[in-house]
Amino acid sequence: MTGDNDAPWLLTPGPLTTARETREAMLRDRGSRDEAFLEINARVCTRLVALAGGEEASDDYVCVPVQGSGTFAVEAALGTLVPAAGGKVLVLVNGAYGARMAKICTLLGRDMEVLENAEHEPTDVAVLAARLEADPAITHVAAVHCETTSGILNPLEDIARAVAKGGRRLLIDAMSSFGALPLDVKAMPCEALMASSNKCLEGVPGLGFVIAREKSLAEAAGNASSLCLDLQDQWRAMAETGQWRFTPPVHVIAALDTAIAAHAAEGGVAARGARYAENCRILVEGMRGLGFETLLPDVLQAPIIVTFHTPADPNFQFATFYDHLRARGYVIYPGKLTQTDSFRIGCIGQVGSEQMHGLIAAVTSSLEDMDVTRCGP
Repeated sequence: MTGDNDAPWLLTPGPLTTARETREAMLRDRGSRDEAFLEINARVCTRLVALAGGEEASDDYVCVPVQGSGTFAVEAALGTLVPAAGGKVLVLVNGAYGARMAKICTLLGRDMEVLENAEHEPTDVAVLAARLEADPAITHVAAVHCETTSGILNPLEDIARAVAKGGRRLLIDAMSSFGALPLDVKAMPCEALMASSNKCLEGVPGLGFVIAREKSLAEAAGNASSLCLDLQDQWRAMAETGQWRFTPPVHVIAALDTAIAAHAAEGGVAARGARYAENCRILVEGMRGLGFETLLPDVLQAPIIVTFHTPADPNFQFATFYDHLRARGYVIYPGKLTQTDSFRIGCIGQVGSEQMHGLIAAVTSSLEDMDVTRCGP
């Protein structure tokens, strides 16, 4: 791992610790319409589509990059691919990011319903299938693959089969899984999947992207109510000129180009996912050894981020715990999204077993300094 000696290890769901080579890729200035940058941009888009389903995926799918965070890409996809007239989205919710998609649909004026499960429960596919059968007005289903509110892994393949069987179109928030967990748009048909540069690809923040079915983009002209987030217009302009409509995050894209190359050198999705799984194993075993309890059972846990119940010990105060870990060189997520009183620790980024064992040692000494003796809820 190549973290800087004077920087903390970021055990968050992104931004996260990046490789030195990735950061160094941003040290060169490039013109946004310079041929060298346009080549980098095209290469990044090609590689991202390949990560979603191999080289064959480019026959039907294209990558449309969007300035901003992953949420910008999600909003662009929902606003462009779901028509205001005649479109209706069933949003699968079992955490904050599904709820965010529902809020986006509401603000965009898209007809929408929610199918909700508790934050510690995966999407109920049988209920989904029944809802689709009962409501022929539903045209699209929006699902989160790994819901980082809790760290739960939703049954995406089963969801995709139910949506395809029902003749609907699937939109996948793959923000926290793309690059580390298997995703194949050929085997698991979807209208689009949305992700970002600063998660499992280990790039830096500033770029979202949508891998969308080209035919659907071609049919989506006029759907968007936003100029900046008009995915169809962004795709059309880039296909015609190779250029962005507005100033692109040049340095971020250069960093992502380097990060994708490192991802391939590591061994691709399988190797990246295996490293994260080992990080998760060390984290969970170490924290349970100290008495902490996870929100999720192992069978539902994605190797991306883990949610732990807050200890009932009156000496435990999360802000103090956070500061102790920060002083020891580890930054965890400084807040909770679950309804349950909890905190989260990430397993992703340019970190490995050495850093995860180091974290457990830091947690142990922090608890001692705080005089916390009971870590269960």
